[in-house]
Amino acid sequence: MSETYDFLFKFLVIGNAGTGKSCLLHQFIEKRFKDDSNHTIGVEFGSKIISVVNKFVKLQIWDTAGQERFRQSDGGAFRGGSDSSPDCMSVTRSYYRGAAGALLVYDITSRETYNALTNWLTDARMLASQNIVIILCGNKKDLDADREVTFLEASRFAQENELMFLETSALTGENVEEAFVQCARKILNKIESGELDPERMGSGIQYGDAALRQLRSPRRAQAESVQDCGC
Repeated sequence: MSETYDFLFKFLVIGNAGTGKSCLLHQFIEKRFKDDSNHTIGVEFGSKIISVVNKFVKLQIWDTAGQERFRQSDGGAFRGGSDSSPDCMSVTRSYYRGAAGALLVYDITSRETYNALTNWLTDARMLASQNIVIILCGNKKDLDADREVTFLEASRFAQENELMFLETSALTGENVEEAFVQCARKILNKIESGELDPERMGSGIQYGDAALRQLRSPRRAQAESVQDCGC
């Protein structure tokens, strides 16, 4: 696919260590499973252009690998303790800042990773934006026999917190691309409705082509139209 794209979105992949975040990112970009299961040190980054509702969207994806060390055992990035130094807070803030979308990942075979979701969600909405579009991903769907979290309870959690929801498998690739596409589609819908403005600082959205910067948002175009007609 050409490097030409209409929009660029900053995405995060967040959740506890061991949930398969890096494997999801690798499966999405490389279309294959990441055999090396070692925990990643630092931040992983990847990008891919996808086609969504007749638009080409470049996803700039940041994986939280290694960011768990900035969190406390009682949850949250800023709840005291040695890891809450200004440097740690600065790194965590810069990681979340300006994210338009996020995959919030838990392991369906681990109740502990599911119980941590509320803290990750709080951090995302506090440090990124209240308008960040988040899809909940119950990963390791291929290990259904070892499931500790039911589809129904995760679905209820998603509904209560206004999240989209899918169960995924980084191993088989099931619903991996769909998770990113659904999230990107919702962001595009919010741009079309005027709820999100790519020209607003920190929106996590950029126009891909300089010429597209000349396009008016629906709200701006409507406002100028009213002025032109002298109403």
